[in-house]
Amino acid sequence: MKRRSLERRLILWFSAALLLMAALTFVIVFSVSHSVLQKLLRDELVHTVEDNLDEVEFFRTLQQMDKDGDTDQYIRYGVGYLEIDDDFLDSVNGVCTALYRETGELLYGENPIAGFEPESFADGETRVVRARGEKYYVFDRRLESPGLRALWLRGVVAESRGDAPLYFVVRVCLWFLGAVALIAVGGGTLIARRALRPIRDMSRAAARIGGGNDLKRRVPVSPAGDELSRLAETFNDMMRRLELSFEAEKRFVSDASHELRTPTAVILAQCDEALRGERPAEEYRDALAVVRRQGRRMSRIVSDMLTLTRMERGADVFEAAPVDLSALTDELCRDMALIADKGISLAFEIEPGVTVDGDAARLSRMLSNLIGNAYRYGRENGCIRVTLKRDADEAVLTVADDGVGIAPENLENIFERFFRCAPDRSDGGTGLGLPIARQIARAHGGDIAVQSEPGRGSAFTVRLPIRKKVG
Repeated sequence: MKRRSLERRLILWFSAALLLMAALTFVIVFSVSHSVLQKLLRDELVHTVEDNLDEVEFFRTLQQMDKDGDTDQYIRYGVGYLEIDDDFLDSVNGVCTALYRETGELLYGENPIAGFEPESFADGETRVVRARGEKYYVFDRRLESPGLRALWLRGVVAESRGDAPLYFVVRVCLWFLGAVALIAVGGGTLIARRALRPIRDMSRAAARIGGGNDLKRRVPVSPAGDELSRLAETFNDMMRRLELSFEAEKRFVSDASHELRTPTAVILAQCDEALRGERPAEEYRDALAVVRRQGRRMSRIVSDMLTLTRMERGADVFEAAPVDLSALTDELCRDMALIADKGISLAFEIEPGVTVDGDAARLSRMLSNLIGNAYRYGRENGCIRVTLKRDADEAVLTVADDGVGIAPENLENIFERFFRCAPDRSDGGTGLGLPIARQIARAHGGDIAVQSEPGRGSAFTVRLPIRKKVG
């Protein structure tokens, strides 16, 4: 089945909606106009008959009549005469009035539906009669003057006489509908093209990105701030995320290749050396120890890289729960104080009752990474100081050492993967501890800052939002 384009469908829907609205307006106007005109026609019928009541008089003799030279009509009636004044409107604007005896005999006037009208008279009542396939309004009035009580005036008018003005309205509306149809199609085309222009731009941009693998390309964003502008912004944000994800993937492969090259080379060298000829058992054990040590290093590197990549991509989600950060920090500091590596002591000062929302295991890893980093770069017989306190609505955790410190030019790089201030050091680290610690802090709504002075040590400060009390 052939599919219509979105632009064509929008034009059709817009045109159909506009035409439907115009048609409904026409129907409503026609219906209301018809009702109003028919009401006016019935009112005119009644007023004409009521006015004619005063134009019929009875006189017993001709001498009693006021002959003022008018062209009045005289009709012999019973013991006298009927005078029909020349102002009597027997036919005016399609309204016909006739004078009848109560027996139904026509005395004067016109009746276009003679032979079809009701046989009986109904004083002051407007009735509808069908004659010759057309509808008529009939209105009767009894004459109340002396000598005239056996006479009736009957007014008749065709319903179509009230609809005559509507023919002009119909012709105008038909022209109007034609003009509306042209405007609807033209306006719909213009509006659809202007409205869909950002989508076409996004489609072309996506095609260029797909064809050239250029993830840096972005679509233009209209300053209008409408839904399509927000769609373009969302599209650009999606492309930014794809670019970051792609760059992270490339960085992961590059970092993995770089960091795993050395332990892989060591393992292969040990294996080749062990297989070169018969060796004493002691040398085989030494070779296996080197292989195991390098294998464990590779395992830590891969594990840390996967953890960091999942956190950076938002795939490592957790359920936040209340965590007593004071108790967690106290317990971890007591455990890590037993390390006593290089004669370094660990002192801690913890404010009780500091609680945050988060994951206890991840927060514990963040703190252990910071303390482990302080041990790794601390000086012989130095000191590590850990403090935890409240600051307004934040928990402030600081891990400070008096070690080698960090050069100013390296402060911006220490949270990058595999960065080491002293790359020649064989410290056993993977170079991923600080990046993982920062990602954990950010995942909990906080961040890590560092202050350092070469030769005097470094201080890493973590700020996390304190859990608000409920109730």
